[in-house]
Amino acid sequence: MVNRKDKYDVIVIGGGLGGLTCANRLAMGGFSVLLLESHNKLGGLATWFNRKGGHIFDVSLHGFPVGMKKTCRKYWSKDIADSIVQLKGIRFDNPQFSFSTTFDKVDFKRLLREYFNIDQETIDGFFSTVRSMNFYDDQSMTTRELFEKFFPGRNDVVRMLMEPIAYANGSTLDDPAITYGIVFSNFMDKGVFTFRGGTDLLIQKMEAVLNENDVDVKLKAKVEKVLTKNGKVTGVVANGETFYGETVISNANLLSTIKDFVGTDSFDDDFIKEVNNIRLNNSSCQVYMGIKKGEKIDYIGDLLFTSTAEKFDSEMLCSKEITSRTFSIYYPDIRPGTDMYSIVASTNANYDDWAHLSEEEYKKAKAHLIETTLDALEKYVPNARENIDYIDAATPRTFKRYTHHLKGSSFGTKFEGLKVSMELPNKIGGLFHTGSVGIIMSGWLGAANYGVIVANNVDKYLRKC
Repeated sequence: MVNRKDKYDVIVIGGGLGGLTCANRLAMGGFSVLLLESHNKLGGLATWFNRKGGHIFDVSLHGFPVGMKKTCRKYWSKDIADSIVQLKGIRFDNPQFSFSTTFDKVDFKRLLREYFNIDQETIDGFFSTVRSMNFYDDQSMTTRELFEKFFPGRNDVVRMLMEPIAYANGSTLDDPAITYGIVFSNFMDKGVFTFRGGTDLLIQKMEAVLNENDVDVKLKAKVEKVLTKNGKVTGVVANGETFYGETVISNANLLSTIKDFVGTDSFDDDFIKEVNNIRLNNSSCQVYMGIKKGEKIDYIGDLLFTSTAEKFDSEMLCSKEITSRTFSIYYPDIRPGTDMYSIVASTNANYDDWAHLSEEEYKKAKAHLIETTLDALEKYVPNARENIDYIDAATPRTFKRYTHHLKGSSFGTKFEGLKVSMELPNKIGGLFHTGSVGIIMSGWLGAANYGVIVANNVDKYLRKC
């Protein structure tokens, strides 16, 4: 419930992990904060839903780098950080190779040396190069050029190194190399981690911290307009009601923030030219499968990267004719106190492949997505159909409907969006953005950390004012 004030120091639009972390950080600093979320619960894409039969499904892959522990401990609570645990079994299975890994630097170096026969000097040179990458580097090298430099002609090596990151942030071989290198290096630190207890428990704990820090939260509050006067923000309009604030932080899609909430007339022409050159990232499809209560499945790994494609290809990863899927397996120990199993299959997707289908075509396409996913799953879980009592699918249209992201974008904008996002407060005083931009800010860890970065900038702005 909102404890309505006449005016806030900070208004945050959107309750994704970036918006939540930004709001909490500023509230910890003593500022009055209002958080407006259009959905009926917080979390953004870090969300979940319940279904008949006792099933709880987490949306998106349940994996992020170890850095999430430090971020949660410092900007949320020790209790939240202590619930983050490592996933031990990451499995690859495709026509080029098949093995399991702990998905960390030590094991990846071993695999490159022993399985792919890459010499140690090349391996060390590659890891050293990607580890040193940062936002201020030369951004002209593409990921394709990076791989060609170290592993020329080795599509199999590229597949192992690139495919999981493409699922994590939507990057392609033709994106700037730093959009790959920074995210890859984060995972290589100590592997892949998840939140024990599920996303619902995580958000519940975050809500409790927000409440302790006196953040006012208003759900089902769809923002219509960011108000400005004399080059500065003055507040927002949500559900026809005006809320006044010294600063406004948008956790919504960057293009929606500029074009819909503020309006292009409020910016100079050169800036809007930059905005118009920003590309949206791809969307996703997911199939949610609940195992009947009392039934079990054998351990097949925590994350399973599967493909029937003969080689790695960024465009094929998003194709409607799916050849590659990632299965997230939820065993009972991920949700202590329950004996339920569930599986979520994820694929990258293009919004335009789904957007213009008629209702009949759309139903058939979803049914095809479900059936082909079951076919793929039964290679690893024989007779899976017999043990599943709930199944449904989400498409780019689903993601657009629930998140309001343009074209259902799962990872915000491409890399050129980061510069525009960071420049917003220089164009309109008190206007900030934190969200999935530039790819390197995508995923749970990137979203939370960008929220911290923006919170620090807002803190400086408010104290200067």
